[in-house]
Amino acid sequence: MRGWEKNVRKVVPYVPGEQPKEENIIKLNTNENPYPPAPGVKLALERLEAEHLKKYPDPAATELVRALADRYGVKPEQVFVGVGSDDVLAMSFLTFFNSEKPVLFPDITYSFYDVWAELFRIPYVQIPLNERFEICPEDYFAANRPNGGVIFPNPNAPTGLELDPDAVEQIVRENPDVVVIVDEAYVDFGAKSALPLVEQYDNLLVVQTFSKSRSLAGMRIGFAIGSEALISCLNDVKYSFNSYTMSQAVIAAGTAAVADEEYFQKTVHAVMEIREWTKEKLRALGFLFNDSKANFIFASHPEIPAKELFEALRGAHIFVRYFDKPRISNYLRISIGTREEMERLTEFLAEFLRKKNIQVK
Repeated sequence: MRGWEKNVRKVVPYVPGEQPKEENIIKLNTNENPYPPAPGVKLALERLEAEHLKKYPDPAATELVRALADRYGVKPEQVFVGVGSDDVLAMSFLTFFNSEKPVLFPDITYSFYDVWAELFRIPYVQIPLNERFEICPEDYFAANRPNGGVIFPNPNAPTGLELDPDAVEQIVRENPDVVVIVDEAYVDFGAKSALPLVEQYDNLLVVQTFSKSRSLAGMRIGFAIGSEALISCLNDVKYSFNSYTMSQAVIAAGTAAVADEEYFQKTVHAVMEIREWTKEKLRALGFLFNDSKANFIFASHPEIPAKELFEALRGAHIFVRYFDKPRISNYLRISIGTREEMERLTEFLAEFLRKKNIQVK
């Protein structure tokens, strides 16, 4: 080992979904929205003048923060924005999870949580989901398991299952002395948000993203809503780390996306309708899955290993996500694309199963 290596902070990094470069593929592996952003986003970017780019952007992203505050009925002082929800969540780990007690999150969940915990040297415990892949609220109560904070996605990823609002409130209420973060990356696709609880619980932070429901994964915009005290703490850490996290283009695009509520509702409902159509088709092919409230379906087939299906789909230039991990190694996470893309997916699967002499409806 070279001398300097002993001082290197070593972690096992998060592995993002593959970003294939080939043409004519169907990309259903990273939960992107199949529809373009709101039309106003393009106009906002066209209005940007190159001359203005020589100046730093607004470090507070005031325009975007105000747009979000108006949209969600909170004060601007209750909104924090960052470079995607990953940035917001990483900053939240760094800000709020500083107890010697472990942070709690599910064993099957967004796989960045343990990476951040390792990176920031935060003790953590992964709580097993039950046999139906559900979060059990009582497993997270401070009285049952003393902790230094709680975080979970709702709907969960990669399962797509929603924890009902009463259960979410139970977890927040039973952990009054720590921050509870609800990661709502997929909430807009039919689940209920914990945002109404923010006014009641000053230890609740709700995090959302523009990457899924607002079709801006390429712009990297995330935000958190919580009590003024929580947001103030987040901003203190942000300004001690990197003041200018959001570019002028990103602020303009995000503000324009929030302004077009009609387009937002239209595309979200289109994804939900295609998701339900896809569930019917997959069910007819013998696939098993729970009732996803996200823009993906987490499915397995009782007769064909998930890895074999993954490789066959990839060979046909259809990309889905496969996790070679305990308990979920026989599942595929299939993002919802356009109706045409999902038709091609299900047609390929039907033909593949027929070749395997597996009866399909």
